[in-house]
Amino acid sequence: MSWLDRVRTRREPPLHVAIDEGTGPVVVLVHGIASSSVTFENLVPLLVDRHRVIAIDLLGFGESVAPEVAKFTIEEHVSALEETIDSLELREPFVLVGHSMGSLVTSRFAATNRKRVAKLVLVSPPIYLTPNAFGDPVERAAMGLYLKAYEYLRTNKEFTMRNAAILARMSPIKHVLEVSERNWKAFVLSLEKAIESQTTVSDIASVTSPVQIVYGTLDPFLMPGGLRIVEQMRHVNVHRVDGGDHLVRKRMARVVATAIG
Repeated sequence: MSWLDRVRTRREPPLHVAIDEGTGPVVVLVHGIASSSVTFENLVPLLVDRHRVIAIDLLGFGESVAPEVAKFTIEEHVSALEETIDSLELREPFVLVGHSMGSLVTSRFAATNRKRVAKLVLVSPPIYLTPNAFGDPVERAAMGLYLKAYEYLRTNKEFTMRNAAILARMSPIKHVLEVSERNWKAFVLSLEKAIESQTTVSDIASVTSPVQIVYGTLDPFLMPGGLRIVEQMRHVNVHRVDGGDHLVRKRMARVVATAIG
């Protein structure tokens, strides 16, 4: 019996529901790697006057559990999210919002739960392909460098934790980034199995609801080649935030709120 099967038997949601506020059409918020629901602190106040806003901490992050046997694959992240959303007994299709790695998880969720998602909003999505998938040699080399950088982060624990702590202190959103002993396993395996190895392009292509993508033009984690492929899909609409980076700062939050509707 897997850890998720044990959760099902106990009828307890596997993930922590950090926020459940407001009334109206439901919006579910899912943060990215090494973060938590605080990712959306600038967004939630823009939504709660007309939506029921639910923010969920991903498996192994925030206040959610990190089972010893978890492998933190995209499938496990999605399965835990499904179980948690099931526990909320939502009666109508909802807007699903994912930030960073959360956008990869929500894309897979929307692709496999088509009738449950009214709209998918992807914020700062790191849409990656294998280097060989790029015809442009510059983009092929850039993708290879991203993957080498991520491998370095995964295999150099002290370096990664030290620099994550520095970035966290500089961030305008308090506690938005955490890479620590507590979540190291979840960070390393999620990076490898959910970000470096992903099928997000085909997942988004399989989504039947409208897809809104919001990203900052100065986001260092985005691959233009991956975004370009997705932007050409008929059901996808893109919002670029000039000068925006990876975080959901106040200006990006306003654009995301508009995309949610």
